[in-house]
Amino acid sequence: MTRLVVSFLPALLVTLLPCTALANGLPEQPRAVVKQQLVPDEAVTVVVRDVVTGESLVDMNAEVPRTPASVMKLLPTYAALDVLGPAYTWRTRAFAEGTLSRGVLKGNLYLQGGGDPLMTIERWWRFVTDLRQTGLKVIEGDVIIDDTLFAPPTEDPGDFDGRPHRTYNVLPDALLVNLQSSEFLVRPSDDKQSVEVAVDPFPANLKVENRITPVAARCAGRNRSFNIQHPSDDPTRVVVSGTVSVQCPQQAVRRVVLTPAEFAYGTFRQLWEQQGGTIKGGLQRAPVPPTAKELVSQESLTLAEIIRVTNKFSSNVMARTLVLTLDMEQGNLPATQAGGEAVILDWLKTKGLELPELVIANGSGLSREARVSGDSLARILQAAWKSRFAPEFLATLPLGGLDGTLRKRFERLNDPSRVRMKTGTLNGVSSIAGYVTGDSGRTYAVVIMVNTRGAQYGSGEKIQGSVIEWVMGQ
Repeated sequence: MTRLVVSFLPALLVTLLPCTALANGLPEQPRAVVKQQLVPDEAVTVVVRDVVTGESLVDMNAEVPRTPASVMKLLPTYAALDVLGPAYTWRTRAFAEGTLSRGVLKGNLYLQGGGDPLMTIERWWRFVTDLRQTGLKVIEGDVIIDDTLFAPPTEDPGDFDGRPHRTYNVLPDALLVNLQSSEFLVRPSDDKQSVEVAVDPFPANLKVENRITPVAARCAGRNRSFNIQHPSDDPTRVVVSGTVSVQCPQQAVRRVVLTPAEFAYGTFRQLWEQQGGTIKGGLQRAPVPPTAKELVSQESLTLAEIIRVTNKFSSNVMARTLVLTLDMEQGNLPATQAGGEAVILDWLKTKGLELPELVIANGSGLSREARVSGDSLARILQAAWKSRFAPEFLATLPLGGLDGTLRKRFERLNDPSRVRMKTGTLNGVSSIAGYVTGDSGRTYAVVIMVNTRGAQYGSGEKIQGSVIEWVMGQ
């Protein structure tokens, strides 16, 4: 019997070794791309698993904890969907304190934030309009912002990269209007003699100084650049400067302005006065007193719609708001990031997902502390695929060549819409994770993370593209 086993051993090795190499490492073509990009194998994680059977096609550095960048958003969006349900909504309310008679409020108006992650200026206009429809016209007291639902942040917006006025650095707030940002439109005047600066939305308490020098030269090089500065001595003032040709077409840049409370108040006042209302007081911040009377309550978009925007367009602040909301719904007020992360960890345990290396950080992926392995992400994707709300979760992921952060990727592949994946990019990080349907009709959970210097400049995407093209052929 022993001689029989030995005599068949070479044949068994010939049969098994190719399968073993494929299961533990990269197929030939993706491996060639990794080498071409001069990326060391130890900097790359690739996991490919059948979502139904769990069969592993590729497991390369699957257990290594890595910086995931925005791929981390898969966790809070799935957790929120499973815990809160797709129909969950947030509410923004207005309360009156004082005497209200014949459209005149002799007292204060309270605006209470309910944590709505996507209170766009259009929906804020609807809120103001609904308030005006109650008959209220004159507010003799102050407008008081109640943003106490969430604990004050323990960080500054510029802590990550020193750019506090970039929209990706916005921090969560219980009353966050239009993601606390305005669009600055720089365009030539009708007579081509000057360059104008328009702001949309334009909070009533924001001061904008136009210091742009107009020139008649061709629109090129230095003659088309402008800077938006935020003087530290006056946070309500913005200075736009530079040299811009009057031949240049309109240019648009979005920037964060004011504080969340100031932005909410300033845009509220702007819209209120546009609709014929009057505010005689100013801005305060305080909780709504028990004696105040509710006037208006506005429901947000549903959670299913919110997480679709969060993942499709990789909104950091919306992902972070989901983490806070999970803590809030446990009755912990004011809600904190740490509390929300604890809720997610407890929820993972109920799903049988013990992920010892996981560091959620803030849930958005905009962090150098966040850590997760390819194996853990693949297991999360497999669980989401089998969950009761799988269709809603799948609908949040960008589609190859069609929308979100994948709108311009994988276009050359046959039917790129078979790629549903969340992307992530930081300096030295390029990641992608989600689902790919192969030619066989089988769907695979695919995780690809590249952590190495310069990965964000294209080498990471080339490696991802080669792996995904291979998976689509399976």
